Amino acid sequence: MTEVSVAGLSVLSRADWPEAGDNPVKGPPSLAGFVVSSFAPLAAEAAERCLKRAYGEAPAQPGRERRTAVLVVSKAGDTATERAVARAVDAGRSVQPLLFFQSVPNAVMGYVAKRWGLVGPVVCLSPAGDPEQEALATADLLLLDDAADDALIVLLELAAEDGAHDTATALLVGPDIANEVEA
Repeated sequence: MTEVSVAGLSVLSRADWPEAGDNPVKGPPSLAGFVVSSFAPLAAEAAERCLKRAYGEAPAQPGRERRTAVLVVSKAGDTATERAVARAVDAGRSVQPLLFFQSVPNAVMGYVAKRWGLVGPVVCLSPAGDPEQEALATADLLLLDDAADDALIVLLELAAEDGAHDTATALLVGPDIANEVEA
């Protein structure tokens, strides 16, 4: 993934899946309550790494007054859950109950926000254009509108073809202090 930027924002912390030592074939660690798809575990693992680099262990600065927007961004979304639901419906079978809430892409971000004590808007984007730039532009708008003080962005895509691997990048972004001082 390329280095991302938008005027007015600084990257405070960053994490990727996979990173050195990860097994992309095996995938990220499983996540209780999320089945069939690696979408939620992938988002949670990237977010967890990013937040640990910024704050150490959860929760993020207990008692803090900061509002953190949480954005999950994916062009294709959770295609594995979509396919599982479609196969069950096509075959006339009942759909696993966990797949109903899991089919909402930002459900995992609610899990992350609760675990880390993040308070702020949760947004899910499926951009037509460049995911990184649209995510940063949305985060910038949330900060400019005073809806949040910083933003956790999780950009992810499930592998679309055999031999490819799921990927994710999590960014914690905040106002660019240098730009604020100059203004």
